Amino acid sequence: MRFLFGDCALDADRRELCRGGMPVAVEPQVFDLLLYVVRHCDRVVSKDDLLAAVWNGRIVSESTLANRINAARRAVGDDGEQQKFIRTISRRGVRFVGEVREELAEPQMPAAPTKPASMAIPAQEVTFCRTADGVNIAVAAAGEGPPLVRACNRLNHIAYEWQSPVWSPLLARLTAQFRLIRYDERGSGLSDWDVADISFEGFVRDLETVVDALGLDRFSLLGISRGAPVAIAYAVRHPDRVSRLVLCGGFAQGWRKRGNPDQIAQREALLTLLRHGWDNPALLQVYTALFIPNATPEQVQWFNNMLRVSTSPENAVRLNRATAEIDVTELLPRVRVPTLVLHSRGDTPSPFAQGLELARAIPHARFVPLDSDNHIVLSHEPAWQTLMDEICAFVGAKDETESSVRTAASPRTRPSSIRIVRS
Repeated sequence: MRFLFGDCALDADRRELCRGGMPVAVEPQVFDLLLYVVRHCDRVVSKDDLLAAVWNGRIVSESTLANRINAARRAVGDDGEQQKFIRTISRRGVRFVGEVREELAEPQMPAAPTKPASMAIPAQEVTFCRTADGVNIAVAAAGEGPPLVRACNRLNHIAYEWQSPVWSPLLARLTAQFRLIRYDERGSGLSDWDVADISFEGFVRDLETVVDALGLDRFSLLGISRGAPVAIAYAVRHPDRVSRLVLCGGFAQGWRKRGNPDQIAQREALLTLLRHGWDNPALLQVYTALFIPNATPEQVQWFNNMLRVSTSPENAVRLNRATAEIDVTELLPRVRVPTLVLHSRGDTPSPFAQGLELARAIPHARFVPLDSDNHIVLSHEPAWQTLMDEICAFVGAKDETESSVRTAASPRTRPSSIRIVRS
């Protein structure tokens, strides 16, 4: 449910406040207070009501309560003098006096910066499918050509990505040559957020559901970041349906499986930061800098916004914990489709050694190192052109190459090999 008043949109499910189309950073208690008074705009809300709803009955000082009310006013463009939305009723409490409209709708998106004329955004078809465990998955398809499915990576949003300078150049390049199919994984984007199962098996099940729902008999599969092990698991289970497999910035083992105690402790600290700093852009930027340290200020802002739009802080932590436990090491030698592995030399979230491991263990994989420090290669980097040229050439190759690779050796005796392409 979303509540609209003035130029504000308060999204209860996604715990997001937007004003003038832009997200507003709001502390969790302030958000809860604002949501409570908006939902009960038909009456005066007393101090006891707020203590019960926001603080679970705990006693807080008058100054703390006043500070939270004032913060709620500032968040919606109000103040204690005007009180155009939140009005103090002497000795009784407060009442929300703005005109409130309720609607069920997609989440409010931050307004997109003006894009160059060359950045055409193709029309995309958005549909939904349901997994066996009852989760609604949002699917987007755009472009013409052979089908290319992107396995969902960390914190996606199929609508918001087209506006983002981090993702839109990649999407534009791929949709110019292929029928690109993307989806939002469980717990994020336009898919269901309130889900019981957030796990690696759930991620693979989402991909299986999307492919089956679209009736794709054969397609290329792109796995970026956490999407790489998901794509690997799918390719091993359904080798007859995957024509080519592309892995970019991927890994075989999640950070808990491969990390030493110090590295695991750092990641746990990062999860604490996510849980408690979701509404604080300065804290979110610590997370963003880990993934795209060489980003422009505009790209950093958009990445921060995408995190908040894509999911809740609770789901962000759950998704990260599920990622930590991934281990597809034993599946790598069983991959039987032509595979391209690309990896940034300076990648921090998924170290370069992880890309090498994928290429060494997957039979006949082709490996392309990228001269970048970013986990997500950005369009202003020289490595971006290499990344896109390699993906498009590999996915667009004829099936004769695939046939020769498949018959090179039997499934039991075929040796593992690695071909390194210098970028």
